[in-house]
Amino acid sequence: MYFLIEDSLRAVSREDLKGAKSQFVAVMNSEEWQKTKDTFEMGIDIDFGMDDIFLTKAEVNYDSLTGTFAIPDRNNPSADDMKFAFAMDEKGIVFIDDTGTAEKIINSVRHTKKWKMPSLERFLYDFLDQIVKNDLRLMENYETELDSMEQAIIDGDEDLPSGRLNDIRNDIRYLRIHYDQLMDLAAELQENENGFFEVENLRYFRLFIDRAARLHDTASSLRDYTMQLRDLYKAQLDIKQNRIMTVLTVVTTIFMPLTLIAGWYGMNFRVMPELNWQWSYPVVIAVSVAIVIGSLLFFKKKKWL
Repeated sequence: MYFLIEDSLRAVSREDLKGAKSQFVAVMNSEEWQKTKDTFEMGIDIDFGMDDIFLTKAEVNYDSLTGTFAIPDRNNPSADDMKFAFAMDEKGIVFIDDTGTAEKIINSVRHTKKWKMPSLERFLYDFLDQIVKNDLRLMENYETELDSMEQAIIDGDEDLPSGRLNDIRNDIRYLRIHYDQLMDLAAELQENENGFFEVENLRYFRLFIDRAARLHDTASSLRDYTMQLRDLYKAQLDIKQNRIMTVLTVVTTIFMPLTLIAGWYGMNFRVMPELNWQWSYPVVIAVSVAIVIGSLLFFKKKKWL
């Protein structure tokens, strides 16, 4: 796929790129890149191995700028990233992609964007913007889910999906790392070391850095929120366990004097006047009931029950 950057991305053939005044965008797989990379005259002698891509970054070369993208799946950020590479100079940019991810993003830019002042810088801004365009809604969904978990904890729900809480925390951690890498890439573009970009258009990269920074801050806040919920859940469990221990302690304390009475009169010594007294049994029962009632009233007054 080949495009010229005009008022929108216009699809052209490979031959149309020769002598074109507009900057271009190309998408090809790694095999095609190996066959045609010399025709782009970027002076790049780099083999892009898709298995060697681990992060999003940009590297400045003598007469070109190369880099890679590792984009988390928004439906499952903990899964394998969608990976592709790129090579760029002042004439345009080539994406080397075996997954179809770059093509999908470019088609989205193509069908949703029109420019009064077309440029490679504006295309790059819209390309990067497409990567994060739905992330604010994603963060809102995470926050809504975490709010529901918090309410469940407060309501004493014992079936809190703690595994899901860990999944959210991991997802947000991967996204935070991704935003860091995107900001570094945009900062490298803004540096414009090779002078590929117009100075007045560097603002596009600044705009994207600001947006990625806001998403990064939001992700950081949500990750802190997950930590707070984990601590709250542990605190609720501790409170529940403390209540159980309190009840067990109260029951033990109440029955200790009753156990003493039972043990005392279970010794069966020969000389025990109470054994021959007709009121012994009712008196022992009354004393035991009085001890239970007195203990309960005492613990109730102390608010231990």
